[in-house]
Amino acid sequence: MGLQHHIIIIGGGLAGLTGAIHLSRAGLPVTLIEKNRFPKHKVCGEYISNEVLPYLQWLGADPAELGPADISRLLLSAANGKTLTASLPLGGFGISRYAMDAFLLNKALAAGVRLVTDTVTAVYYEDNRFTVETQEHGSFEGTVALGAYGKRSMLDQRLSRDFLQQRAPWLAVKGHYEGDFPDDLVALHNFPGGYCGVSKIETGHLNICYLVSTDSFRQYGDIQQHREEVMYRNIHLREIFSYSRALFEQPLTISQICFDEKTKVEQHMLMTGDTAGLIHPLCGNGMAMAIDSARMAAEGVLRFCRETDYSRRQLEDDYSKRWERVFGRRMKTGRLLNNLFLKDRLSTWLVQQMASFPAVLPFIIRQTHGRPLKVMNT
Repeated sequence: MGLQHHIIIIGGGLAGLTGAIHLSRAGLPVTLIEKNRFPKHKVCGEYISNEVLPYLQWLGADPAELGPADISRLLLSAANGKTLTASLPLGGFGISRYAMDAFLLNKALAAGVRLVTDTVTAVYYEDNRFTVETQEHGSFEGTVALGAYGKRSMLDQRLSRDFLQQRAPWLAVKGHYEGDFPDDLVALHNFPGGYCGVSKIETGHLNICYLVSTDSFRQYGDIQQHREEVMYRNIHLREIFSYSRALFEQPLTISQICFDEKTKVEQHMLMTGDTAGLIHPLCGNGMAMAIDSARMAAEGVLRFCRETDYSRRQLEDDYSKRWERVFGRRMKTGRLLNNLFLKDRLSTWLVQQMASFPAVLPFIIRQTHGRPLKVMNT
């Protein structure tokens, strides 16, 4: 391994920054290209499962430095307000993307990562090397490229990714609020056509982020009207919004969210985080999965750079298989839960049944979460 290898990471979110730290600490030159300037608020549930804590600590990026909310309980409500609570087997922490991304960026820069603030316009692979073109800084060449640019991008169109042919029928809305809420709780409140997550972050404020079907939302004039006429049918959401003060001038929104399967390797580029696949937010594990996928990619890339008999074909096949082995069941469970909980009567019945069998909810949580990560000696 040496300077003949150069790693280019496209996207500076959780997966991109984590992968950059891992690879740079191992001695590889890494260029991270991110179109936005740090720090920046993002539409995100802002809850991370503790399963990734050992890995973050191993990277020298322990989020305890930021004083995150320590979360150990889940409250689930059906659209009619019926509730169910359970302990989270591993627990988790609440941290804003504004703080977490900036924190990881500082760790990446300290590890020697080169940051380029620019938009990637195209990626080409030829003669066992990548050429990554940007709007303002010209082109960059590397032996490995990782895609970590999020849910949906113009680059996906340039790469002609198959998932773009599928309908993207979801809209997400997020804001920070000042209000009373238990420090140790993450709540998931269902409403007709969607569901809403609520938990505290490192500032003590509430992060409220919800997903709604675009068809359902379009029946109403704007976010406030939809909130009052649809979301407030769940008494818990009515109370939370009524007694909380918004800290953003306007909520953040993103549209065209797609949960269909995505390829894990595209034109020899390894995809990580939401670029590789997006789990339904009700599973509460998207941030941890992004971090873990970056770990998998980094471990594979290090082997490729160190072992001359480990081919690119093997790297790509191994990464794809490992991703499916670790996350495939979680993704299927997420799609199933989404379909069940978006049906009001069925979700109410499910909550009532789970209340009669307390072991069911912890079992479901385990199906969408992993075990504490064990880091390979890299």
